[in-house]
Order: sequence, then structure tokens, then C-alpha cells
Amino acid sequence: MKRQWTTTGFVAATVLLIQQSIGLAASTATVPHQSLHLRVVVNSNQDGPVQPNEGLTLREAIEVVNGTLSIDQLSNFEKAQVELLSAESRSRLEFNLPTTQTTIHLVKELPALASPGLIVDGTTQPGYANTVAIPELATPAPVVAITPAEQAEVFRGLTVVADGITIRGLSLYGFTARHRSTEVTPPADIFISHQLPPPDTSQQQPPGADFPFRGRDIAPKDVVVENNWLGVSPDGRSPSVPSAFGVSIFNSSGTTIQRNQIANHTGSGIITSVQAENLQISNNVIANNGLAGMPDAIRLEGNIRNTQITSNLIQNNSGSAIFLFKPEGSVQIRDNTITFNGRRLNRAAIYLMGNEHEVLNNRISDQIGPGIVAAAYPQTHGNRIQGNQFSRLSGLSIDLVSQYSASSRDYQQGDGPNPLTSSYQQRRQTANLGIEPPQFISPEFFLSQQDDSLALRGSASPGSQVEIYRVGEGGAQGPLTQPLATAEVSDKGEFAITLTMLKAGDRISATATAPRLGTSEPAPNAVVRSLGVN
Repeated sequence: MKRQWTTTGFVAATVLLIQQSIGLAASTATVPHQSLHLRVVVNSNQDGPVQPNEGLTLREAIEVVNGTLSIDQLSNFEKAQVELLSAESRSRLEFNLPTTQTTIHLVKELPALASPGLIVDGTTQPGYANTVAIPELATPAPVVAITPAEQAEVFRGLTVVADGITIRGLSLYGFTARHRSTEVTPPADIFISHQLPPPDTSQQQPPGADFPFRGRDIAPKDVVVENNWLGVSPDGRSPSVPSAFGVSIFNSSGTTIQRNQIANHTGSGIITSVQAENLQISNNVIANNGLAGMPDAIRLEGNIRNTQITSNLIQNNSGSAIFLFKPEGSVQIRDNTITFNGRRLNRAAIYLMGNEHEVLNNRISDQIGPGIVAAAYPQTHGNRIQGNQFSRLSGLSIDLVSQYSASSRDYQQGDGPNPLTSSYQQRRQTANLGIEPPQFISPEFFLSQQDDSLALRGSASPGSQVEIYRVGEGGAQGPLTQPLATAEVSDKGEFAITLTMLKAGDRISATATAPRLGTSEPAPNAVVRSLGVN
């Protein structure tokens, strides 16, 4: 049975970390960090029990840099793969696998990466720079792959529990879990969290309410995941057994996810849980995720303060490109190309909960649903949505949901255009405090016979800024195809601007943005005409 990771299953599973992560806890949590700075070269793709022989495996290399396997326990062949570095250097885990044996098949979970500052560098494998990258990524395809052995159930590829760890130039895929009556810990290609305590079976009692977030449970900082293919084999194929999640951030601060291909997961490509503040997601290709469970390419929950999602290509995912669920803190979503999402569930391309998010200069197209939806949860305000380009949507470019619209469909696809109202109570119960769209003084405007300029006038929320858009398709309100200009709104709620880039037959719309309120839905479209032309 294919494993389906839902919101409920994911949250429930994180609560069970101590009960289900015995292997991780036993291998990393009770030992001191390695004080030496080492360069360790993996030259064997085998996996299994640690033993001295002619090849150094990935499992053995991790234990060496973690300090759980001493160099004295290695064979002379293995010792030759270990080099002592200067105190100023960072420990490095590199690869020199045989040319025909570059896939590592794991028989069980690897020890967590617990050595601060460690660099796990797949780009060191001979032949790395000679492979061909996909057009959207300016980096070579990985050569070294990490995946479960046939018939082996391995929940996670790499687990990060220490500061400053970098994972680079690898292919990880196939990490998932079979269906059980009790959920297991969340599987993922890469899982980032604090170290777990050692298992205590003496009392057999459930953990306390604050578990596992005690004073000593410190989130790893400044983790970097770059130039990897997650959910994709080095030959570019989708694996027969897909991973559940790509990067799962349970608890971290300052994680950077950049220049990766993240694809073909049954759940989200990137997901956060309890803490992911200062998260940076940039220049990735995130495609074809959410095949059977959580459908969204990027799903953000928990503390996401100061998160930035910039310059990514997010396409062909089953739900939203970016979905925020009851987060703490704000996120900036900027300069992304978001196209052909909502393949399985008709959701908004970007779904916002919370306050003071910024959605700027994105290109959103071919969505089976609206462009950007902001939910009224419980009161939503200050979400700034400007400079975006929309085309071929099933819904509004920007949809502000009211608390009166509470069906599951409303909380995925929005509730359509809001009626104009003077009721403070109704506005208070609508996303962005119900800021109303601009109102043009006429449904049509005429070009000047002298210079073909257009004098545009209307009304909007006093003190707001109106952004004028060209509308490139049919519809009553948008879609907001091309931003053209901005106009300031007076204290009397009036604006006027002269435009010179329009021609007869063009249609225009607009949004209003106020600092405290946020951005409105689109204005009803107006038509540009030439005097004497019907």
C-alpha cells in the first residue's frame, strides 16, 4: 500500500519522536562531539555492520566524524581514507566510489550527522563535473546516490542534528514508511532537528507535555542543503518507490535550501513543523510533489519568522505551490515562477494564513484554482501582494476569504469576489481586514486624441497605493497580467494617473495596498477606447 502523508499524520508523528527513533537516539545522543577536524573519504558503496575491512562505508565515515568510531578501530586500508585537518578547517566527508558502484543502498537508517560544521560533499566524486544538469539548474547532476536497499524500510536518508552542516551534490530517494496503525516518525530524504534523548525503557511511560522541547533541546543552526537531487535518481528518473518528503525541517534556525531539484515525493517537497525561523529557500526546481499525500510543494507550519522563498521554479505539484498553515511569523515570497500546480487538488497557487506576509514579483500561471488566497485566520492583516503577474487561472488573482466562508473548498480555493460593504464587522472578519478594491470612475476610459495618453481616475482606501495592471484575458476582475504603474491615494480617497503604454481595446484592473490593511482583491476591469471607435 502506498504511504500517504496527511497533515494529521505528520503532526501526530512528530509527537512520537522518542518512541519511534530508537536507532537515531542510541547512535548519536549519548556521545561527545568529535573534537578533531577530519577529512574522511567514502570509497565503498556497501552498507551493513561496522567492521574493519578494505573499504570505508558511508555509515563508518559518519561514525568517525561523529566520534562514535575511533580511528584505531579501522583497518589500515580504512585509515588511509582519513586525514587530520587543521583546527581552522571544517570536517569533510568526501567520496571516491568505484565508477560502476556509485549508488549506496542502505539496510537501515544512518547515524545522524552530529559533528558541527561538517561538509558532506558529493561533488568530490570523480566524474561529477562531467554530467549534464537539467536546464533550470546551473549545476551538474549528482553522481553519488543514497537510497534504501531492496525490500529495506529506511525512513530517512540523512538526519541533521548539529550546527553548520552542509549537504551538497547528492541524490537521495526512496525514503518512506509502510502504513501502520501507529504512525512512525516522519520519513524524508533529509530530516533536520535537535538531537533526541537516549531511549529510556525503565519506566515505559509517555513523555511529558513539553517533550521533546526542553532547555537542552537546541535547534541546529545554519544548515545548508545545496546542489542535491531529492526524490530523483542521478539519471533523472522518478524512482519506483518515491520518498515521502524531500526536506523535513522539524526544528532548526537559519536553514538554507538552494539550487536543488526536489521532485516526485508522495508528500511535500519541503515541509516545516515546529520551528524553521530564518529559513531561506532559493533557486530550486520543485516539481511533481504531493503524489499521494500532503499535496503542496512547500508547506510551512510552526515558527517561520523571517523565511524567504525566492527565485524558485515551482511546477506540476499536486496542490498549492506554497501553503501556509497557522504559522507564527511572516514570510517573503519573491521572484518565483509558479506554474501548472493544482494537478490533483484544486487549490490556490499560494495560500496564506497569518499576518504581514509579502508576495512580490512572482509569475503565477496555469493554476487549477485562484492565484493567491489569504484566509481570515483568525484575523488576517497586512499581507502585501504587489508586482505579481497572473495568467490562466481558475479564480481570482487575489482572493481575500471571509470568515463567513468556512467550507473546506473556501479554505483551499477561496470564496470569490467580496461584495462592497460599509459594515466594519464584515470587513473585520475578512482577510486583510476587508480592504476594498479600487473603484474606477467609469467602466471605460478614452485615449487622448493628442498623444494617446490615458487619464485614469478612481477611488480607493485613503492613504493606500493603487497598482494598475493590464488584463490579458477574459474575466470580470483580472487576471492581473502585467503591472503597469502605481498611484498614491489622497486622504479623501481619490487617485489620478496618466498612462502612456495603453492602446484601444486594452483592459485594465487595479489593486489597493495600505500598510496596516494589506492588498485588496482586483478591481472590476475597465476598457480602454479611442474616441470615435466603438
